[in-house]
Amino acid sequence: MKLENLIAIDMHTHAEVSCWNPFDNYGEEFDRAADKYFKSNRRPTIEETVQYYRERRIGLVMFTVDAEAQIGRCRIPNEEIAEAAQKNSDMMMAFASIDPHKGKMGAREARRLITEYGVKGFKFHPTVQGFYPYDRMAWPIYEVIAEHRMPAIFHSGHSGIGSGMRCGGGLRLEYSNPMHLDDVAIAFPDMQIVIAHPSWPWQDEALSVAMHKPNVWIDLSGWSPKYFPPQLVQYANTLLKDRVLFGSDFPLITPDRWMKDFQEAGFRPEVHPLILKDNAARLLGLQPAAG
Repeated sequence: MKLENLIAIDMHTHAEVSCWNPFDNYGEEFDRAADKYFKSNRRPTIEETVQYYRERRIGLVMFTVDAEAQIGRCRIPNEEIAEAAQKNSDMMMAFASIDPHKGKMGAREARRLITEYGVKGFKFHPTVQGFYPYDRMAWPIYEVIAEHRMPAIFHSGHSGIGSGMRCGGGLRLEYSNPMHLDDVAIAFPDMQIVIAHPSWPWQDEALSVAMHKPNVWIDLSGWSPKYFPPQLVQYANTLLKDRVLFGSDFPLITPDRWMKDFQEAGFRPEVHPLILKDNAARLLGLQPAAG
């Protein structure tokens, strides 16, 4: 990314539509429930999303969620996102998502995506993928991530996916308690762990893990900042100001709305540049251009 040309870096955006693969309508009831919960049915293509961010001079990290074992739906190819990032390397990075149930095969894929496609990190969604983050079945993938000293984003807290469906679609919220990341942070100190979202109803657990483990970060995606718990704002202003990250959860929340509400949510002016860009640049290993 060319940092000097960007006003911010959005650490949390989703690929919604594949232009490589035909749409898989299996499990479409999850889409309908999510549309109702989020009051949105926007599903832009990867290209449309990139153009949206380019117009705003905002860098973005994009990923899909591979939940093929739990949901049974074909994922958007990681390679498709990675190729888009290569074509837009001045303002985009690709993270990959690999279902932890794929074990050693998943680890092989992770290594290939890093070495052949240049992905820069990984995304996990314990509730939708159906696993505890500390489950050793995921460790072969974590080992590859840690070997390359890359970040991994973990969904935390409540999930709009499955909300309102019979039995919540069979998805277990408890998988996404951020305290389950404590063991992972101990076992993999070279993997930077990003706890995604205000972690309601476990916000204090997220803050505690991040305070205790220096390889744990928090992104602020998925909620408008005006609804953030006060303790999250307090810690972002003080003890965790160097490990809190801007994220929107696009297309569910737009950066336009997020950044407008951010200005009025009680964050100190001196932490604004840290949260909006500087912390992400450090996490992603980016350096400003010389001169």
